Amino acid sequence: MSEYRALYRKWRPVDFDDVCGQKAVTDILKFQVDQQKLSHAYLFCGSRGTGKTSCAKILAKAANCLHPHGGNPCNECEACRSIDRGIATDVIEMDAASNNGVDDVRTLKDEISFTPASLRYRVYIIDEVHMMSQSAFNALLKTLEEPPTYVIFILATTEFHKLPTTIVSRCQRYDFKRMTSETIVGRLMKIAREEHIDLQEDGARVIARSAQGGMRDAISLLELCAGSRQTIDETLVLESIGTQSRDMAYRMIEATGDANYETVFRLVSDIVSSSMDIAVFFQSLLDAYRDIMVAKTYKDAKVYLDLTDNEYEKVMALASKMPMAKLFYHTTLLEEASADIARAQLSRRAIAEVTLARMCDARLSASPEALAVRIEELEKQLSLFKLGGIPATPTKAPETAPVSVSENAPQAKEEPKEEAEEPIAVSAPKIVTEPYRRISRVIERVGEIRPSLPSQLQGVEAERTGNTFVLTVKPFFADRLSSNPQNLALLRGVIAELESINPEEVVLRIEKATDTTKSARDDLTGLF
Repeated sequence: MSEYRALYRKWRPVDFDDVCGQKAVTDILKFQVDQQKLSHAYLFCGSRGTGKTSCAKILAKAANCLHPHGGNPCNECEACRSIDRGIATDVIEMDAASNNGVDDVRTLKDEISFTPASLRYRVYIIDEVHMMSQSAFNALLKTLEEPPTYVIFILATTEFHKLPTTIVSRCQRYDFKRMTSETIVGRLMKIAREEHIDLQEDGARVIARSAQGGMRDAISLLELCAGSRQTIDETLVLESIGTQSRDMAYRMIEATGDANYETVFRLVSDIVSSSMDIAVFFQSLLDAYRDIMVAKTYKDAKVYLDLTDNEYEKVMALASKMPMAKLFYHTTLLEEASADIARAQLSRRAIAEVTLARMCDARLSASPEALAVRIEELEKQLSLFKLGGIPATPTKAPETAPVSVSENAPQAKEEPKEEAEEPIAVSAPKIVTEPYRRISRVIERVGEIRPSLPSQLQGVEAERTGNTFVLTVKPFFADRLSSNPQNLALLRGVIAELESINPEEVVLRIEKATDTTKSARDDLTGLF
């Protein structure tokens, strides 16, 4: 493992062009160096591992380089080599987390009065500058505003909002954005090729997702996984960083959606026995629900979501079955439970089990989200009832008691019967068989109510003769449709809705396709 111990130090950027994902910032810095229009103070803001300190050291090299190339340091002159080796006395790197007092700033002010010993500029790199005390900020103000011409301040922070406005107004501010997963994956694959590390793309993607936009964390995780000297795939990465794969989260979501209590409690038992933190698992559940929400609402979700191909297929399968009301109901319960679990110590498992049981059945909660789920279920049942053409059970008319009539009562006079008119012969309209062109709309409407049914209607051919509709489907699915009265009733109801006719008047026939050369297995492979 010794050859991987300094992996990040070895692959640290050496010039502005080598910094990943921050081209907007590095182009400006290169221009200032090339035109010799350097500022007296810079403020680099951004999350951890995005290149703030690396860019600060590159800027210090470029400002002092004897032979710069288009704003980049040459990395060959004496000034560049001394800064790279860390022996340049005119480049001072301070950690404000441990040197945050007013005395440290006064010492810095005393040093500023001396000219550089060997370089053109004396550069002060103050990392985590937001950790400085208020008195230290006040002591730094005047020096930061009007330093000597040979001094450059570079301040770096991960929490910009904690800085006083008086400090911010005296600096040129540059924001370092989180790097995309594609950028991190590309860099990791390049490092793996150069270092002869067997890294799979799915493993690199999991590392990039865990790094949360930070290249430093990504390279550190790659270094950790490389110590095993095995093929670095998704499973190895998850084992190395101590988390479970999202497959368990997907199984839990499916179990709660189906109200499968047995699977829910078994998964909770597996989590506890594997020493995985319940709070971490609930966070992964929230992340999975977020992916499902994106998949349901965003057309090009695969580009937006940071998932492997296998994870994306599972997310899309769950999204097709989960209504939005249930999704928001589950996420609300998870957010509340996560806060309770963070405060609890001995009852974490009980809180998790109660929450998951409530997720299985919306009737166990009186929250607005639970009521929305129940209303949506009722609307779905009413829609199925209407489209299925199931008539309401008619109430039997009450029998009227016989009316007694006395003998002396006047008898009702019988009206003379009118002579029946002879029926007029009317020729029946000619019924023509024609292709049913609304079948695609029928399939789309059926999918909105029962998502699993359209897969059985792929390649269907439909004909209409009056109110008789003939659907010709593949033999394997023809048998399944014919043997399921509920699906037939739903199809009949949807057709009746689109054609504005009574469902009882619709005659639906399912026929097998004439091509008998395909087996049931061929039909299935055509589906998938």
